[in-house]
Amino acid sequence: MPEYASVARKISHVYFCSLLFWLRRAILCIFRSFTPLYVSNMMNVVTKSGNLAPYLKQATQAVPSQIKPLTKPVVISSSLTVQPPSIKCTIQGLYSALPKGQTKVFSGIAAGVQVRLAHTDVQVPDFSAYRRKQVADPGVRNSESADERRAFSYLIAGGGAIASAYAAKSVVTQFIMTMSASADVLALAKIEIKLSDIPEGKSVTFKWRGKPLFIRHRTGEEISKEESVDVNSLRDPQHDSERVKVPQWLVVLGVCTHLGCVPIANSGDFNGYYCPCHGSHYDASGRIRKGPAPLNLEVPPYEFMEEGLLVVG
Repeated sequence: MPEYASVARKISHVYFCSLLFWLRRAILCIFRSFTPLYVSNMMNVVTKSGNLAPYLKQATQAVPSQIKPLTKPVVISSSLTVQPPSIKCTIQGLYSALPKGQTKVFSGIAAGVQVRLAHTDVQVPDFSAYRRKQVADPGVRNSESADERRAFSYLIAGGGAIASAYAAKSVVTQFIMTMSASADVLALAKIEIKLSDIPEGKSVTFKWRGKPLFIRHRTGEEISKEESVDVNSLRDPQHDSERVKVPQWLVVLGVCTHLGCVPIANSGDFNGYYCPCHGSHYDASGRIRKGPAPLNLEVPPYEFMEEGLLVVG
């Protein structure tokens, strides 16, 4: 690991030096673009002018750029010295100190003086404000504080991941809850029926989840009659014991399996249920015996919680 860290530092140093070199070249090209003719061109023109050479004069003067203050500190007294505002060597500081507006340069055969900006005072930006305290000292190896800095980065990344996961979980939970059943629907999910209120041989209709629910208290004669039916002769074969949990109580939905009509209890050719819309006849076990209905009446989920109490749903 130390060898890799040393190689990484060398690569970063080379990359930083090359970046500064090309930055300096770019600044030189920008300022040179304001001067169409350079001193060398002027000297060539003067040399080739022949007889006019004694009468032509050229002077070249290099002045510092506007990045560096041209005035010296003003001394007010022997004890007080006013220093010009210093420019912080950062990218923003150097950019704010660049010349604003158009730089005027006069050049040509008749020009006596040519003004050029000297770039001998270009300073390297100071990135100390952006560096961590562990690596600010150039005499300390970065590998000595690598574990601490890595732990801090892992802590920030882990904390952000946990917070993001919790926020995503909350959003998904709230979205799924919007698709769940409302309170009034949940209240009708189950219905409790007191069986002692239903006399023997009668069928009572209740409303459960928006559908009619038939609860029939069967007599002993009806039970023996339905248990003796040949299952093979039925359109939808089901034995009576498969449709009831307690022989005395039949629990079915009052919805005809043909087109969804509501049958009439204690009627029809089999003294069970009869749908007058299209003539479907059901027996006392809710099985289709005659008519266009293809299936038996549906048996909902139910259970006997205690004696005399039936819970449907």
